[in-house]
Amino acid sequence: MQVFNPPIILFDGVCNLCNSFVQFVIKNDRRGYFKFTALQSEAGKEVLQQVHYSDFSLSTVVLVENGKVYVRSAAALKILSRLDGLWPLAYSFIILPTFLRDFIYKGIAQNRYRWFGKQESCMLPTPELKARFL
Repeated sequence: MQVFNPPIILFDGVCNLCNSFVQFVIKNDRRGYFKFTALQSEAGKEVLQQVHYSDFSLSTVVLVENGKVYVRSAAALKILSRLDGLWPLAYSFIILPTFLRDFIYKGIAQNRYRWFGKQESCMLPTPELKARFL
């Protein structure tokens, strides 16, 4: 399995909630720890193929870090643990059973387009942020 350095966050590029989450991470990741790519993009598909992740689903965020693949609530919490400020404290929710965390995550994921809407195409990063996207 290939180790990606820096870690890569793969997200649903047309989901407004997912795009807002990416903007949130960028704002709170002043060190530039993460890179990003949409799950729908060729780069995203290539990353998933390289880490042998075959459960392709647009309904989850995927984090590839240090050769490991994290999905759903584990990915979200792991991402928060690397951010600036008090956000790493949210990682304490990892003590909750996975089935409970993922039940809540899946409920939000299933309704995200209805609650938050979706775009016609994947977001395009600004020139300043382009280096952080694959």
